[in-house]
Amino acid sequence: MVMFLFLVIALAVVVTAVTLAVVSGGDSGPLPEAAPERLRDPLPPDRPVGRADVERLRFPLVVRGYRMAEVDDALGRLGAELAERDARIADLEAALAGARAAATRPHVSMDKPAQEEQQ
Repeated sequence: MVMFLFLVIALAVVVTAVTLAVVSGGDSGPLPEAAPERLRDPLPPDRPVGRADVERLRFPLVVRGYRMAEVDDALGRLGAELAERDARIADLEAALAGARAAATRPHVSMDKPAQEEQQ
């Protein structure tokens, strides 16, 4: 009987507290709209994205949105592919510079002179 009386009193206190909170909060109006969370580390708009930019990129946390481990794996893969691409571009640019340098050198002929030139 004492336990039942305690539960009724506790229920009355909770109902009273909730009622007071709802009534007193009604004067200020509804809660203001919260600004949507933005990326803290956006990708640089003024230069190409590099591996370090991708590694620093973090998405905002949401209740139901994405699995962080999967996104982190995708970002890791993207970072590795960007690094691989940059290395390939550097190799191709070095090869192109070498080909251009070879093309500007004077051409030395190693052919045998013709019969007419020898006489």
